[in-house]
Amino acid sequence: MSESSLITTPFHSKSTASEVVSGVNLTGRRAVVTGATSGIGLESARALAEAGAEVTLAVRDINTGKLAAEDIAVTTGNPLVKVMPLNLIDRSSITSFVASWRGPLHILINNAGIMATPEMRTPEGWEFQFAINHLGHFALTTGLQDALAAADGARVVSVSSAGHLRSPVVFDDIHFLRRPYDPFLAYGQSKTANILFAVEASKRWANDGITANALMPGGVRTPGVARIQVTPEEIAKLNETRTGYPEIIWKTPEQGAATSVLLATSPLLNGIGGRYFENCNEVGPQDSGNQSGVAPYAIDPEAAVKLWELSTGMIHS
Repeated sequence: MSESSLITTPFHSKSTASEVVSGVNLTGRRAVVTGATSGIGLESARALAEAGAEVTLAVRDINTGKLAAEDIAVTTGNPLVKVMPLNLIDRSSITSFVASWRGPLHILINNAGIMATPEMRTPEGWEFQFAINHLGHFALTTGLQDALAAADGARVVSVSSAGHLRSPVVFDDIHFLRRPYDPFLAYGQSKTANILFAVEASKRWANDGITANALMPGGVRTPGVARIQVTPEEIAKLNETRTGYPEIIWKTPEQGAATSVLLATSPLLNGIGGRYFENCNEVGPQDSGNQSGVAPYAIDPEAAVKLWELSTGMIHS
């Protein structure tokens, strides 16, 4: 991908979600945002509602979700803000969400996620970060394919991270059964999977008019980030891939949500899929000469196919 073919926009690292969606009319459009009770997810949902969309907050805690929905409705003047239960670690919860959805879905922002957690496993034995950050969203999105296809031009937004530069998907040992568990490698692998998903979904679903893109939102002090206890050794590891805390320029949640909202709404992205964005602009492959970009392994079409087929087998096992 040449630099000249990268998609550029008038927006940048300081742009907010509200600024990005200004002038966009989403009246009659329906959107789902996962993990929308706080931080980037909350502000993404708020911006979509501000533009007139009917927004469904897909959340684990219904009571917290209702408070968030009320806040969004009051601040935007849009009463079309709904709440539905969704636990991405529970396959029955995902199945129930999909089964209860009616009608088209124009925008799906796969925002929920966890970061650098201690070693944990699902009842299936899956590593927790991979299960929530990738497999849960994979099951949700593929389950909603018909609803997305019915929207005629639906967009899927996959919230990744520069943390993906830490690790490819290690197909030989995704669940850390044979290698020592490293919370940041596990996180990086799951964020690479988010990008590979966007690459393959855009290819497989092109005839349905569905596009998917991935992004790095930037450094935002979300509750998940605040809970991380980082040792000096771990900071050194993070600094190797530009994501160390000393180098982060922290964004507000409103700024962190801007790239997600851009991918969900901008006319510049009509028909565009399988790409990776930072600071509201597309970036190309990372190399030793730059300090941003997407790892070549995260946009490798063969890895994308392999991950899709593996994920399909896992969620239907």
